[in-house]
Amino acid sequence: MRTITHTFSTLMLSVIASWGLFTFPVAPSHAAETRDLILAAYSVPKEAYERHIIPAFQRYWKQKTGQDVRVRSSYGASGAQARAIIGGFDADVAVLSLEGDVDQITKAGLITHDWRKAPHGGMISASVVALGVRKGNPKGVKGWEDAARPGVEVLYPNPKTSGGAMWDVIAIYGAGLKLAEQRAGKPVAPEAAATQAVDLLTRIQRNVKVMDKSGRESVTTFERGVGDVIVTYENELLPRVKSGRPYELIVPAETVWIENPAAVVDTYADRHKAKDLAEAFVAFLHGPEAQAAFIELGFRPLDRGAVAPASGAALPQPARLFTIADLGGWESVSTKLFGAQGVWTKIVEDVSKK
Repeated sequence: MRTITHTFSTLMLSVIASWGLFTFPVAPSHAAETRDLILAAYSVPKEAYERHIIPAFQRYWKQKTGQDVRVRSSYGASGAQARAIIGGFDADVAVLSLEGDVDQITKAGLITHDWRKAPHGGMISASVVALGVRKGNPKGVKGWEDAARPGVEVLYPNPKTSGGAMWDVIAIYGAGLKLAEQRAGKPVAPEAAATQAVDLLTRIQRNVKVMDKSGRESVTTFERGVGDVIVTYENELLPRVKSGRPYELIVPAETVWIENPAAVVDTYADRHKAKDLAEAFVAFLHGPEAQAAFIELGFRPLDRGAVAPASGAALPQPARLFTIADLGGWESVSTKLFGAQGVWTKIVEDVSKK
């Protein structure tokens, strides 16, 4: 009878516990927890993330918390990544080429914090737009006017899909404004400078052989032997030149300062219960280990003119370097150049008709 009663009591306690009436202490698990982080990034810095930054962050997080981190990363054209996130691709962290792309995600209500309050205004990497030419520079290209000469084949990606391409077009247009002042030897009227900038952009666009979807695809096309000149990030070219690839790097005297942002996508990170992990990853991108990895792979220090620790020497400083702010900021430039009636949009339409 005692056995039956004991068995019945044990059974009832189990049932009651399953109903949540009692709570029994559970022995803590010593098995290492694995957490997931979903990263959406533009294509250019893929090597920096996969070879250096992600493994370094995994080691850091393991040491700090005892947890393993599995990073599911996606790389593609910046604009395409932003649209995918807005369309439902549930990335916890967005690392994109343009602050305008991050702003679009913010406007969609998916980023709810002020991401610009992070160090360097939310930017995590920097570069300039540069030119790549074949070994020996057979076309004698030294700057933008040379790239605009008839018979010179040029590559850059499509600004409709690639943030890097938007930087490329901005560099050309801004260079046209700077060259107008240089020729005049003094500031010129905005309308006159704009006319010369449109002319330069038009002549270079006529020479464009291929417009790929992303900066990385454009470099791949160039490496297959297509084109005489590629317009791209300096950091895409610098490591390849150092490794002995058969082309050369030219930093034009007139070019734009590039900065690339990173932000936690709050809605998705909250949904995945990964907000702390996502915030830690973005903070890690601002830290010394990630910054050293960016610089090792050809990016510039975020502080313009600073010495690059990997090389021990200052990178060449373009004589007439300008920023997106000098041109009126992202919203203004995006509409002026890439809107439905934008300068570049109309140039492409006109060139395609001829």
